[in-house]
Order: sequence, then C-alpha cells, then structure tokens
Amino acid sequence: MAHDIFSLSGRSALVTGGSRGLGEAIARAFVQYGADVVIASRQEESLKSTASRLQTEGTGRVAFVPADLTRREDVARLAHLAREAFGKIDILVNNAGSHHAQAVTDIVQRDWDELLELNLTSCMMLTRALAGEMKERGWGRIINVSSVLGLASRRKCAAYSVSKAALIGFTRASAIDLGPFGITVNCLAPGPFNVRAPDATPTDRQRENFTRWTALGRWGRPDELAGPALLLASDAGSYTTGTVIAVDGGALASTLA
Repeated sequence: MAHDIFSLSGRSALVTGGSRGLGEAIARAFVQYGADVVIASRQEESLKSTASRLQTEGTGRVAFVPADLTRREDVARLAHLAREAFGKIDILVNNAGSHHAQAVTDIVQRDWDELLELNLTSCMMLTRALAGEMKERGWGRIINVSSVLGLASRRKCAAYSVSKAALIGFTRASAIDLGPFGITVNCLAPGPFNVRAPDATPTDRQRENFTRWTALGRWGRPDELAGPALLLASDAGSYTTGTVIAVDGGALASTLA
C-alpha cells in the first residue's frame, strides 16, 4: 500500500540537468518507481551514457534531449521533443542550474544574464509550455530545484541567490495559479551535496565550513534528494503545494552567514 502511493507507473517526466548529480538521482528514482523519463542537459555524450545506465535500473523508459537552456529556442524545442518522446509530460523537474562566484560589485553582466536565463527564465518557459496540457488532464506535478542559498546567502553569491530566491517566489505564484487544475508546484532547496559541479567546485575551506554548518556534520549524497522529489512527484504528496522543502542536513537550522 505504501509503495502504491509513491508509484509513478503511467506517468511521464522531464528532468532538466538530468545527466548527472542531483538530476540523475531524481531521474533514477522516477524510473525505479515506474515513470517514463526524459532527461536533458547540454552534453549529449553524458546524456547517452546516463540514459543507458538508467534504463537498466527501473521499469520506466528513458529518453534524452540535448539542450542549452540559456537559449530560449532550445527551451521551446525541449518542451516539444519531451512531449513527443512519450506522448505527454505529467511531471516537470526544473533542476538545471549554474553558479558564478561574484561579489555584487564584481558581477559581470553577461554572467548575470546567463544565470537568470538558466536558473529562472527556463523554468518559467518550461512551466508555461507544459502546464497547459497538465490542466487539460487535471493532474500535474512541477518541482523546482532552488537552493538553501535562495533562503539565505553568503559572500559572492548575489546572482545565484537572486535567481534561486526568485524561483521560490515563482513556485508559490505558480502553485496558486495552477492548483485549481489539479497541479501541484513545489520547491526543493538542497544544501551542500557531493556532486560534480565544475562551475561551482568549493574549496577545501568552503567544504569544511559547510560541513560544520550542517546539523548532521556531512555533505549530502545525491540519492538523498530523490526521496523528497519522489514524494512531491507522486500521489503521496497530493496535498502539498506552494511549499519549499529544505534538504540540507540541518544547515538552515544553524547559521549560514
């Protein structure tokens, strides 16, 4: 019975940033619980490898679409091809994101624009493109992956914190607009996770500091975000919408600044 309310059998999902890290972990959980999953990222070879691996780990089917979500034409193309892959998208996970470590006075305009396109605008565009058919079916799940740095911030995180805080606001507004149509919209706010992130690799000192700030005294594993994502994607989370779930090892319970 418990397994049934978490089942995603018959559902189709799109997970952006799905070729590695947190996105891969979420896609894996969805496939294992029966969903057909489309993963998207910029790197086609990485997508092929991940899709092949995921296909052997669950009952759901896996497809992939290479896309650069800083390019609006790619966002529109992804929405179209993701629908075509399995006929519909019931679950959207806006996970793709990036970070530039720049203080406010050092922000490079090009980096700011690119970060907002990827971390925020692409999420809006995919939601807008896919929510219409969810409304027609009377069921949908949208999960936006923000960050604890959207709820608090640190030095050299201005652009990133702005984009992730705005994503939380967009989540709440979307939940209000889409709730009457049977669509839930929620936000995950991960803390420090052990993932490969070449554009945001922490120094040893930063890693030690984050470890101290967590109540659990360690960084998270990508699979530890999969459970909360599965809750929000399935009927187990059917009465949860417009909320932010911090998956951060207790970092926000301590002091981030």
